[in-house]
Amino acid sequence: MNNKTSAAKTTVTRDVAKLDTETGNVYKSVAILGRRANQISVRIKEELHTKLEEFAMTGENLEEVYENREQIEISKHYERMPKPGALAIQELEEGKLYWRDGGEGETAPAPATQA
Repeated sequence: MNNKTSAAKTTVTRDVAKLDTETGNVYKSVAILGRRANQISVRIKEELHTKLEEFAMTGENLEEVYENREQIEISKHYERMPKPGALAIQELEEGKLYWRDGGEGETAPAPATQA
């Protein structure tokens, strides 16, 4: 995950009219941003679980569970990261977000030939 990002870490009020500059439709932009945010979220979650797997203990017992400083720091780092939605919006604003149109009206089926 890119640690050097300028995405907002807190809530930012956005001008909805500016969201449609890339797609021409605000609803399409929101759908694209939602899908991209989900992709980012899955990637971050997999990355976090991979890092925390090394701390997993087999046969855990309540008395054996102890605080691991490194594990806590990793968790705090991921909690402080910008939210996936903010990262998706940043990608859209920077022109780094790509999508394919495939909805209704975008492509027409080939005409049926009669024999």
